Amino acid sequence: MTWVLLACAILAEVTATISLRLSEGFSKIAPSVVVVVGYLTAFTLLALVLKRGMAIGIAYGIWAAAGVALVALIGAAFLGDSLTPVQYGGLALVAVGVVALEAGGAH
Repeated sequence: MTWVLLACAILAEVTATISLRLSEGFSKIAPSVVVVVGYLTAFTLLALVLKRGMAIGIAYGIWAAAGVALVALIGAAFLGDSLTPVQYGGLALVAVGVVALEAGGAH
């Protein structure tokens, strides 16, 4: 259940971040509401993950890295952002770093 909560926190954060772009500086009401609700949801779920005992370095590392990667990929796929081969390599390194962080914490 902890991992499901973390995945939902990540999805809420990514939704809020994409909506931040779509809000055009909070000038559009619907995306602006999604930003506020999304970030409140993301942090609430992250707090629940931490309360359930996941180490903060693991939880935040996965949350932040997955969020960065997903936002970059969504931006490239749907919002006209571009990613260079070096940036794709950076995203791969972020994924490897998260796996290393998790593997290093195993008992």
